[in-house]
Formats: sequence, structure tokens, C-alpha cells
Amino acid sequence: MKKRFPVLSLVVLTMIVVLCLSFGPVMTKDPLFMDLAHCNEAPGKEFLFGTDSMGRDIFSMIWYGGRISLTIGFLATLLSVALAVLVGSISGCAPARADGVLMRLTDLILSVPGLLLTVFLQAVFGRASVYSLSVVIGLTGWMAMAKVVRTEVMQLKNADYVLAARCLGGGFFHVLFRHLAPNFFPSLLFMAVMNVRNAIVAESTLSFLGLGLPVEAVSWGSMLSLSENALLSRAWWMLLIPGAFLSGTLLCLTNLGNYMRGSTNKRHSNLGSRK
Repeated sequence: MKKRFPVLSLVVLTMIVVLCLSFGPVMTKDPLFMDLAHCNEAPGKEFLFGTDSMGRDIFSMIWYGGRISLTIGFLATLLSVALAVLVGSISGCAPARADGVLMRLTDLILSVPGLLLTVFLQAVFGRASVYSLSVVIGLTGWMAMAKVVRTEVMQLKNADYVLAARCLGGGFFHVLFRHLAPNFFPSLLFMAVMNVRNAIVAESTLSFLGLGLPVEAVSWGSMLSLSENALLSRAWWMLLIPGAFLSGTLLCLTNLGNYMRGSTNKRHSNLGSRK
């Protein structure tokens, strides 16, 4: 049975991304301004989504914080994909001994719990920021993708067009980006989409644990880090609204990733049946 494209997920995700990117310049309230006269105020006409325990407008914080969370997700994924392509391609093209060393090193890093490794690297970097979190999360999310790239490269490296390119003097990076990458990119695409989701979850988890962005910074994760105060003060909107936006974004990314994975599996099945 053919899987239907998740149109609704794409539309909702596009709307969230566009609003996060475009709403910032036209916001009437500063998301960082602490209006202590309106702390823990419920949603109403003046504050559409209410205020948090520091008097900040949650409506403005949602769009501003979403931009930060999405930025971390995309930057971390770019770094992870770059590392995965580099390590996986080198391993796939290298002699058996070098390939074995690289894969054992990858397996060793993969065996360490992701959260523990992320916390360790963040401690090395020091105070958390958008860029340090992106680098830390990116450095812990490339291993599984590298294995996929290695497998694809090992299947493609003896193809006639790849051997012809090497005989004509094509270097490693020329062959990689001109002949190998276009063929394994579809297999990598759904993993990259899921990696964006995982990076956003990692940022939110670190912020919730108090190890990510500081409270005065605004991201969906840092907003959820105030959930304890929200529950104690019965300010349900402080937990429900950012949680709904975060969950909705992750659900949309998951649906798109699952559809891409199904398309990739179907492509490989078709290739196999032609042989």
C-alpha cells in the first residue's frame, strides 16, 4: 500500500517555521522584557498566551524561542551531516584495515549514551549558547548517518562511472560530491530530517535539566524549564503552550521523516528487483 504524503504535517511545519522567522520583527512586545507587574498572568486580550513567572509575554517568546530552537536544530544537523558524509565516505573508500578502525571508533562513540556525551562536551565548552549547543549536539549525532553513508559508498565505489572518474584524474572530493553524494543523498535525507527533530529534543532536554540555555535566554526548551514554577503556581499556560508548539513541530518532523524513509526503502526495493 502506497504511503500518502503528509501534506498537513508539511503545511503546519512550514507555518511554524515561517512565523518564527517573520514574526520577530513585527512583535509588539519584547520577549525579553520582564514586566514584574504582570507575572503569571493568564491568557487574555493584552497577553494572548499569558505571561511567565518573570512577566515576559509568552506569545512573543513562542516565536522568538522557536527561532532559537529551530536554529539549533538545523545548525546541529548541518554539522552532523557534514561529519557523517566525511567519515562514512572515507571509511567506505579506505582499505579494510582503515575502514575497520574508523567503524570501531564510530561504534565506540555510538555506545556512549547520547545525553551523557552531550553533557560532557557542553561542560568542556563551558557556558551554553546557541552556537555551542549546536556544535555539541552536532558532534553527538553523526554516527548512525556515517554508517549509512559508508554502506552506500561501498555499493557505489566500484560502479563504472565512479571508476571512470578516478581514471580521468578525479580526486576524492570531486568523486564524492559529483558522483557518490547524489546517489546516497536520498538515503541520508530522512535521517537528516529526524536529526533535526533529535537536536531540538536534545536542546529542550538540556534546558529542562538546567544544563542548556540560561533561563534569561528564550527557547522552547528554556520555557519548559520553568514548568516546576508553573505547576506550583497553577499557571498551566506556561507549560501547555510551549509544550504544544514543541510537540507539534516534533510530530510534523517525525511524519515527514517516516514518509521519506518509506520512499527510500521503496527505491532500494525497486533497484533490487531490477537486478
